[in-house]
Amino acid sequence: MAKYLISFPSSAMTLTDADLQTASEESHAVVREAKAAGVWVFGGGIDESIPPVMVDGAGTVLESTYAQTRRIEGGYSVLDVATREEALEWARRFAVACRCAQEVRVFMEDPES
Repeated sequence: MAKYLISFPSSAMTLTDADLQTASEESHAVVREAKAAGVWVFGGGIDESIPPVMVDGAGTVLESTYAQTRRIEGGYSVLDVATREEALEWARRFAVACRCAQEVRVFMEDPES
């Protein structure tokens, strides 16, 4: 089993309010299916109204972030599946439900997590 990140940026969701409601309902149905299948680990959307902060190596909270990750936003799902093909199938289901493309990335194996 490997953990996969399935995600999309907020800007990919260019839906009307009515379409957004339908996409929300359909994507939540896919989440329920993933939970029922036992592959769901975690998911959610970034609250873009709260700015990110960074805690440096000395433990100090800074009102900044890495330049490379300044624009992390959107929706994320982490699934634990047996194969890459299975991850791609779940991503396909999310893409159809959300009406936007989904990125798929695999987490490196870590025996401690």
